Amino acid sequence: MKQARVNFRKLDGILLLDKPRGLSSNQALQRARRLFRADKGGHTGSLDPLATGLLPICFGESTKIAGGLLGARKAYEAVARLGIVTDSDDADGQALRERPVPALTVGEIDAALARLTGRIAQRPPIFSALKRGGEPLYARARRGEAIEVDEREVDVHAFDLLNAADLLDAGAPNLRLHVECGSGTYVRSLVRDLGELLGCGAHVAALRRLWVDPFREPRMWTLEELELLLEQAGERVLEACLLPVEAGMASWPCVRVNAAQAQRLAHGQGLRGPYQPRERQVALLDERGRGLGLGEVNSEGALRPSRLFTWVSTAPMA
Repeated sequence: MKQARVNFRKLDGILLLDKPRGLSSNQALQRARRLFRADKGGHTGSLDPLATGLLPICFGESTKIAGGLLGARKAYEAVARLGIVTDSDDADGQALRERPVPALTVGEIDAALARLTGRIAQRPPIFSALKRGGEPLYARARRGEAIEVDEREVDVHAFDLLNAADLLDAGAPNLRLHVECGSGTYVRSLVRDLGELLGCGAHVAALRRLWVDPFREPRMWTLEELELLLEQAGERVLEACLLPVEAGMASWPCVRVNAAQAQRLAHGQGLRGPYQPRERQVALLDERGRGLGLGEVNSEGALRPSRLFTWVSTAPMA
């Protein structure tokens, strides 16, 4: 059935979406955009179709800070299935080989987890959105092309065992794990490498993203909740689910400027300062705390605009 035409509109804000299993991040984004009728939107860090949990979606002007949120620290809960290796390193892939799971102790599991914690070299999955020659690796992998993926350094702040009861009781060979990591880290790769350290191989059976900085205790909304709100309460109530753009700026150091200084920035002019911290990107706020955009402080303490929101140029002079 053909979908009804949507009259999109300008809308600013951040939606903390609880992505369902089975949808790609882009499919979830487009469904959210249609619900809110937002003319512009983007997500901040892909989740695999198998994964659920927090997917921050930026509408309108908040897309200008999305790049900074991509590099934020993130936390996950994962279920590792021991004994089976798949081509995608998760349950959505094809099984490549199966090996017996040895008798393991909690101490042995913890020791393997410790080796994958800290600043480590990691080889991303071949089924990933990383691009080579302008094309995602997963597209080449689906065509059956041989792919070599270089290792890269990533930060794993925590990789902890939450539960191994089924495995230790000779039940299902599953481990429930907690992961906190930096930008570019693949939990699928962590679980794959954990399986190799344990001598049996492994893949991700389930994955849920718990939080993304600066949203440490997020109130997430499912698509079903949002659809019901729209149907029962209308668009105004639906919009109340959005966070203001300032909520996404909390990870940057803050610099406040007055109205006259904001106008100088809006015209591309710098401010001498000196401002702190030097050689850093900063969040620009006005004297009332309203977000103006992002700026950069150079080594001499001068402030220059980087990405400003449209309302800065239309604000009246003090």
